[in-house]
Amino acid sequence: MRAPPLAGPATSNPPPKEYYEFDAGYDLVNDIAYHATRGKGTFANDVPIHVSSRSLTHAYLIVEYNSMHAENRETYLKLFAKAGLMEMMTARWSLAMVASGKLDGRITWDGWGFDYDFAPGSLLVEEAGGAVANIGKRSYDCRNRDFLACNQEVFKGLTEGTDALFPIPQDF
Repeated sequence: MRAPPLAGPATSNPPPKEYYEFDAGYDLVNDIAYHATRGKGTFANDVPIHVSSRSLTHAYLIVEYNSMHAENRETYLKLFAKAGLMEMMTARWSLAMVASGKLDGRITWDGWGFDYDFAPGSLLVEEAGGAVANIGKRSYDCRNRDFLACNQEVFKGLTEGTDALFPIPQDF
């Protein structure tokens, strides 16, 4: 049995986002301890880290989606035309990579993970200056597993303008 590359706390019934005040995870392969405290930033081995500032056209994104559905494949191909994509289901590791600026975002729609896979790591991205929101909304509820966790530029590129793949309605 293989250990996950980034281990951290998990619970079967996580509280809403505003209750996550702290998150910590450890990258066993690279010996890096990631942690974030709400309002105090994100750190890798106690050194502050920040999301990247790359635009969508220069971005590298992790995606998780159910490719069995034709509409999901269509969305994937549209996204592939805009950015470099990698398909991966290691939520904690990929969210730590977004928080550290090594990747530019994680997009999950109709994916396989659970709220306890995504919610704690979303705090890493948020506290590192990124945007975390459910698809079609400006807010994040960890019980909704369709979400964007990106740097600010990528988030704008995906949600704003006439060619936005994941537009946010004006009333949100």
